[in-house]
Amino acid sequence: MGTISRDKKYFIKTWGCQMNVHDSEKIAGVLSLLGYNAVDNEKEADLIIFNTCCVREHAEVKVYGNLGRLRKLKEQKDDLILAVCGCMTQQKEVAQHIAKRYPFVDIVFGTNQVHKLAELIANAKLTGETIVDIEEDEEGKIIEGVPVSRGDGIKAWVAIMHGCNNFCSYCIVPYVRGRERSRKKEHILDEIERLAQEGYKEVTLLGQNVNSYGKGLEEEISFASLLREVDKVRGIERIRFMTSHPKDLSDDLIYAIRDCSNVCEHIHLPFQAGSNNVLRRMNRKYTKERYIELIERIKENIPGISITTDIIVGFPGESEEDFLHTLDVVEKVRFDSAFTFLYSKRRGTPAERMEDQVPQEVKHERLKRLLDLTERITAENNSALRGKTVEVLVEGVSKTHPNRLTGRTRTNKIVHFEGDTGLTGKLVNVRITDPQSWSLFGEVTDEKAES
Repeated sequence: MGTISRDKKYFIKTWGCQMNVHDSEKIAGVLSLLGYNAVDNEKEADLIIFNTCCVREHAEVKVYGNLGRLRKLKEQKDDLILAVCGCMTQQKEVAQHIAKRYPFVDIVFGTNQVHKLAELIANAKLTGETIVDIEEDEEGKIIEGVPVSRGDGIKAWVAIMHGCNNFCSYCIVPYVRGRERSRKKEHILDEIERLAQEGYKEVTLLGQNVNSYGKGLEEEISFASLLREVDKVRGIERIRFMTSHPKDLSDDLIYAIRDCSNVCEHIHLPFQAGSNNVLRRMNRKYTKERYIELIERIKENIPGISITTDIIVGFPGESEEDFLHTLDVVEKVRFDSAFTFLYSKRRGTPAERMEDQVPQEVKHERLKRLLDLTERITAENNSALRGKTVEVLVEGVSKTHPNRLTGRTRTNKIVHFEGDTGLTGKLVNVRITDPQSWSLFGEVTDEKAES
């Protein structure tokens, strides 16, 4: 890849999930090779990239608002390049709309074109026209070797697969990220071994549904087997993963979390709704009873594990009785935290065409009741840690408390404490003195962390 710029500056704005964040790291990696340097202020940039999400309507609205705002900046800086990429643009009609409605945008590209960024920039400069490229080069092909520019040198995202085959009726992801494709084990392990050599302490393995890892590969391998292989990489002290789908979380995976010393005691397991009627309409392929039974098996095998989840409120046809089943699951499982969402129609999904759409005021009223419950349980779970000693991977100075350090426990809870910045990147034991609803406060101790 030849260098086409010198001392140029870029600004990336990212919306959406961890996979989008990791895609932005790849974009940054490519731009670094092209001679670009990152800046925090878009007014200083020669290239501005919006990496978009289309899972929630709110994210799309924000993108269009930000694009409109950049028209003046583009008029003031004639050589400024504007690019829009990600899940929004992978939808053909959206890509065409952006090119037509915002003609000052130079490049519109999809989720599979990051490796072509140098070519796209060169073509945009050469032609002066909006370049649109959202087509996959080859069905099922994963491009390896794309450079990645990561942030803190402590934690790293590692994509192990792309796409999704589940087709939940509310979700646009399979349509914009394509079908499931797994990376070969050796490519994943090579990347993680390099990260270990560079001093990274923690990796998070990413996939829309990591439980499906390995399907379609020549080598017979499951996600549980991959976890065991990653656990052997020397230098990596913590391994996380997301996201798991309840329909195919195996006992073997539960045992791998239990038995692998570096795999953290935390699992993100979206249940989305507690009503079997709603789950069926969502095409989730499990029941409320199956989900609760699965949680019981996880807790039985991995005592003290932290469980987080996603919940959708107001899915089409959701009755008050259906919603009470959702509250019942929250009460029974006692999640450490929950990401809650109001259902919003996504163009092209089966749920968009469903009747019995729930009124907005009903959605908001239910969401408030759900938040009241989840916040109470989170606070109670955190309170139980008062006086306990936990192992914390120090991430650096706290953003909210500049005279304190911050890090995370193996169970993914945020901890703030006083300490020297030289502890950054190290594992320390912290005794919890003041547990609060969303984070924990403590002090460094010589006491051994409690398992």
